[in-house]
Amino acid sequence: MALDVSAEQSIDEFERELRAAVESHPPLALTPAWFQERLLAWATGDPDFRVKLLRFVDVLPTLRSTKAVADHVRQYFRGTHRPLIEGASGLASTSVFRPILSQVVRQGVFAMAGRFIAGATPEEALPTLRELARENVGYTVDLLGEETLSDVEADAYLERYLHLLRTLSEDAHSSPIGEQWESVPPVNISIKLSALCSHLEPAAPDWVSGTSRQRLRLLMREAMARGAFVNFDVEQYRYRELVHRAFADLLLEDEFRRYEHVGIVVQAYLRDAEEEIARLRALAERRGTPFSVRLVKGAYWDEEQIVADQNGWPVPVWTQKQDTDDSYDRCSDALIAAWPHLRAAFGTHNPHSVAQAAVKAREAGLRVADIEFQMLYGMAEGLRRAVAKGGYRTRVYGPVGQVIPGMAYLVRRLLENTSNQAWFNAGASGGVRVDGVGDTMVAAPSAKKRDDPLSAMQNAAPVQFFVLDQRAKMQAALAQRRKQFGAKYALLIGDKEVLDREMAAVEYPAETGTTIGFVAKGTAADVDAAVAIAREAFSAWRDTSAPERAAILSRSADLLVERRFELAALMAFESGKPWHEADGDVCEAADYMRYYGVQAVALGTPHTMGNVAGEHNDYFHEGRGVAAIIAPWNFPLAIICGMSVGAIAGGNAAILKPAGESPIIAYELVRILREAGVPDGIAQYLPGRGSEVGQALVEHPGVDMIAFTGSSAVGLGIIESAAKARPGQASVKRVMAEMGGKNAIIVDEDADLDQAVSGIVAAAFGYAGQKCSVCSRLV
Repeated sequence: MALDVSAEQSIDEFERELRAAVESHPPLALTPAWFQERLLAWATGDPDFRVKLLRFVDVLPTLRSTKAVADHVRQYFRGTHRPLIEGASGLASTSVFRPILSQVVRQGVFAMAGRFIAGATPEEALPTLRELARENVGYTVDLLGEETLSDVEADAYLERYLHLLRTLSEDAHSSPIGEQWESVPPVNISIKLSALCSHLEPAAPDWVSGTSRQRLRLLMREAMARGAFVNFDVEQYRYRELVHRAFADLLLEDEFRRYEHVGIVVQAYLRDAEEEIARLRALAERRGTPFSVRLVKGAYWDEEQIVADQNGWPVPVWTQKQDTDDSYDRCSDALIAAWPHLRAAFGTHNPHSVAQAAVKAREAGLRVADIEFQMLYGMAEGLRRAVAKGGYRTRVYGPVGQVIPGMAYLVRRLLENTSNQAWFNAGASGGVRVDGVGDTMVAAPSAKKRDDPLSAMQNAAPVQFFVLDQRAKMQAALAQRRKQFGAKYALLIGDKEVLDREMAAVEYPAETGTTIGFVAKGTAADVDAAVAIAREAFSAWRDTSAPERAAILSRSADLLVERRFELAALMAFESGKPWHEADGDVCEAADYMRYYGVQAVALGTPHTMGNVAGEHNDYFHEGRGVAAIIAPWNFPLAIICGMSVGAIAGGNAAILKPAGESPIIAYELVRILREAGVPDGIAQYLPGRGSEVGQALVEHPGVDMIAFTGSSAVGLGIIESAAKARPGQASVKRVMAEMGGKNAIIVDEDADLDQAVSGIVAAAFGYAGQKCSVCSRLV
């Protein structure tokens, strides 16, 4: 929005007024609030202390004894170089002081939680909400601990939301007054989709929308009956589309199409936030009834960067504070321009963000009552009072819940308050101390220096199924693969494709009677032929330089990633794999190719040994010969690829014998290896019965190594059989056997129980029940 000089001056003047109001409300020295500010200030300037503080706050509710609390104080905070904290750490070593220290620490942290949490229950929150009303400030109430893992939990949260609506609507003393509050519901709640749908699967937005709307309809009917406002919060970026999709689908239903008192969040720290506002405006115009948009900067900045970095994805958020502030200003322009279709609520603790929104709205002809400002409970109270005093509708976001489920919220608030680039901490772009917290501004952390080739290796990035075009590619690949059902797949022995064998039907496990394809069954005679070809090809491949072998495997990885949707679709049908796990198999296979290529270069490079006159001794590794690869069905691409390319990268020949349940994906792997440049005799494909082909490979005198993944019974049998030297055998066979076992997860006393439960559920029941390292015991 282009502004004239007078408008710019008005923004500057209003911003200065707001800053002055903020700085005029420091906490009294030696009060609990003052001590909290000191902790926050220390955490702001000391990243190491910040980590210790957040870890301790997160773990405290699970510690059941005074000894446990004292032990964690000592372990977490020794060496902090803060006299007060260092003294407490020292007291924790003395048993007589532990009960006192434990009580003081618990009360202190719970008091800090109370600073950000309006009450443990809706009833307990009512006095706080009434006090806000006396200051002519409204509220929106959020229930803490929203994420659910079962339909039972989701139903329970629906009941909690319904109880919240009833409790708030029956209270007659929590309603602010004034022109800005006319026609505005006094009852306002904020909900999260993660509370009403136990499985937020980004790859299945239709299912998530349908499932969540079964509960959302009940919630909306209660809100409409009581004239309450319902706002949809947005959490992590990967779930954003799910929230917006369910929101849009609900608002376009005839029953709710005319209801105005609903809203949704837009996070300005996302790079595409302006585009999101444009989509919401189009939705409001299509709907024919306006709704609200709460513009915030965003609460998951650290997490979004970490998740993107871990997965090799583009970072969806602006990484510099000034860029987010600029985005917020542009989003403000877009929201103001979208009036009356979108009603703007500006959620910010930044005086500049408040000032620019207020002045721009006035310049656009909007009334003071047409916009709203929102702030978090317990934060930026001086700014809140100044905005409310200016006549603007001002609302506080007040979480309600117990301390344990609220601890994640508290940690998030502490992160925002202590981050060097915190939106809530840094204030305006010129730097201002908000609520006494420092405003250190630093550049985003740079990537660690990568010196060795292995560190420089980039893992394949998983598909972002929360992105529409990525889902469309997967769906197209599934449709294309269905067209290939019934195809025949030959043995690949040397340069021959052998089809004149008995055929094995490969069926789709999710559709009984549906045949994916037919695979030729190898025989003992085929094993003899394949081994002979492999031995003939081995010498030349062994003598091929390690960098050249690595380059071929790198090309293979590129081909895998290029065809990832095709390969993932095949595994979805052949092995019944969910999309994420099928794509993960492709990523892991590509990573194996690159990893073993790098390792082969390192191990194949000669290293001079000793310094004896007249001698030159080099130490290096080279291939041993022919490897038999006997693979399992549950990770049909990744495991067989890892075992095969490990051998191939080291200069060996590999004969791949896949599991009978998943042979087609192994066929595609061998074709890709050969296309990238692996000689026909070095990568061969030989499916068949384990009792025939598998046993023949294990016993063949021309096989030097056996790589096996599977059951303990079969693995032990292979080890025993391979130990016998047979006529014509030139070497002692080596066996690498990964065999089955029982896996336990141990939950310690200070574990984050929310994370533990979700991790255990995934470990025990995820991967469509196919994971060999499934959690089968819980301690």
